[in-house]
Amino acid sequence: MSKVIGYAAHSAEEALVPFNFERRELGVKDIQIEILFCGVCHSDLHTARNEWQNATYPVVPGHEIVGRVIGVGTDVSEFKVGDLAGVGCLVDSCRVCPDCADDLEQYCDHEVFTYNSPDKHTGKMTYGGYSNQIVVDEHFVLHISDKLDLAAVAPLLCAGITTYSPLRHWKVGPGSKVGVVGLGGLGHMAVKLAHAMGAHVVLFTTSPDKVTDAKRLGADEVVISKNPDEMKRHLKSFDFILNTVAAAHNLDVFTELLKRDGTMCLNGVPALPHPSPSIFNLIFKRRQIAGSLIGGIKETQEMLDFCAEHNITSDIEIIPIQDVNQAYERMLKGDVKYRFVIDMATLKA
Repeated sequence: MSKVIGYAAHSAEEALVPFNFERRELGVKDIQIEILFCGVCHSDLHTARNEWQNATYPVVPGHEIVGRVIGVGTDVSEFKVGDLAGVGCLVDSCRVCPDCADDLEQYCDHEVFTYNSPDKHTGKMTYGGYSNQIVVDEHFVLHISDKLDLAAVAPLLCAGITTYSPLRHWKVGPGSKVGVVGLGGLGHMAVKLAHAMGAHVVLFTTSPDKVTDAKRLGADEVVISKNPDEMKRHLKSFDFILNTVAAAHNLDVFTELLKRDGTMCLNGVPALPHPSPSIFNLIFKRRQIAGSLIGGIKETQEMLDFCAEHNITSDIEIIPIQDVNQAYERMLKGDVKYRFVIDMATLKA
């Protein structure tokens, strides 16, 4: 067992504080990683504050992890000490179900998340990347290019793959008209990725002050979704809409913008349900409302390689870990462009 320090929430009402714990011994297929950077995801806040009613305390959040390999098990073949490595939202799965066989481990009924999930090896709960080290099975470790800024790569392990996976699944590319709803941690990655895939990208936002930034990120058009006239100009014109907003809202204003057979995919997870969409908006044009959850390990590596090829990273603000509680409050206010990343060099034993 190796002694590790991290930051943990001990209840839904308490701030995250320093926390000492142990990582499991290095197994034959395990990789030990010194964590250099960890992104701050809204899921971290949801879990730390038990907003999804599933937290087991203490919780050490963090699933956007970039670091360097400092130890490998005897049967590890794809990594060596000194390699750059990443860990996303998953650290294990059953490996045998149809989803795992299709490299879609994120849909496995027995997936193990990077934090707040029962660890098959120890029987305890997993602890995430707000810490200085982690031990993960080789299958769930990603190769990280040295061509990109490592801190800005970290959010790709969640925000990047969460948006890349549906864009790929619904075959976004040249000739596609794609809408992105919301310009936050997920939305800004969706705009960058859809643009790099060759789509015509339209960003929907309620904030006029985001127009310039959206175009800088790759949006061809920006629509203020509270303006009915702007919305009407796009009726029945979209092949695909990726809705990244994590608050309950009226979906009908977007489904009616879809072409026949168009799809709106929901990425955001609101604390309260969306109002029920109009069935007429769906059945009269055979439109679909769908959902998508991160991506499997194979697709996550594909996403990382795609981003390295196209020089895509997240727009970030680097913080010391001592500021993570303030970052949570700022994140709730939308006061970040567009992802906080913790510099783990600030975590001292």
